[in-house]
Amino acid sequence: MDLLKMALEKDNLRVWARKLGLSEEALRTARSRGRLSPVIAGALAEDLQQDPAKWIVIAALETERESACKTRMVQRFSATESWPFLREPHAAMKP
Repeated sequence: MDLLKMALEKDNLRVWARKLGLSEEALRTARSRGRLSPVIAGALAEDLQQDPAKWIVIAALETERESACKTRMVQRFSATESWPFLREPHAAMKP
């Protein structure tokens, strides 16, 4: 959701919906649920000149239920120096 906050600092929800070819409701729903789909995250990141792969991974991990596999993948990407944004799961972002 950090990515959506960055996007909304730049333009409003209606503008982003048009840019991405989505309904405003899709972005409102993502905001209210506290998570973006990986493909929306990638598209937003690209428009914000961020690394889409990074944000796709974050979004994919955030949407998963807690499990041994999720823990393993968060640890895997957290341990990689090029993925420091995953050091802490985004628990603070959950409503």
